Amino acid sequence: MAPEERSEIVQALERSRRELIAAVESVSDSDAAVSPGTERWSILECLEHIAAVEERLLKRLEQAERMDAPRSDKQKEAELSAMVTNRAQRAQAPEPTRPTGRFTSLSQALAHFDDVRTRTIQFAEEHAADLYTLAADHPRFGPRNGIEMLLIIAGHAQRHADQIREAKAAVAKS
Repeated sequence: MAPEERSEIVQALERSRRELIAAVESVSDSDAAVSPGTERWSILECLEHIAAVEERLLKRLEQAERMDAPRSDKQKEAELSAMVTNRAQRAQAPEPTRPTGRFTSLSQALAHFDDVRTRTIQFAEEHAADLYTLAADHPRFGPRNGIEMLLIIAGHAQRHADQIREAKAAVAKS
């Protein structure tokens, strides 16, 4: 993997972290706990889900097998990134990643997310040379290489940052 590609995936992870943090800016703990509507997650629930998904995908990456030949497809990566961030179609979260009320404050939820994201970035940096040779399964998107899994992680946080902004606006109106 070329040095610019290594830094691109880390930049994508950092960018989605900043975007998620910005989305919750100026939200009170009481507003973060309010559901914006029927069958809609509160901001705290969104943060819990994001961290749970990232923990699970990072674990899959840490346990990933190595492919004999690296698999790189920039077009496929771009399409995957667009698909993950597109909120036009709702996706049902798998049971293990559904919110359970684990966090009682924004600071607690953000600290947990930040810890998981830091570990994800550390993994990306430490395994930069091997990311295209890692083979892991994603429950929704099927077999993926390490770069694709990291793009899913970054895009997932961006997707839910948009959801958080929507929830923030809906709670402010109520």
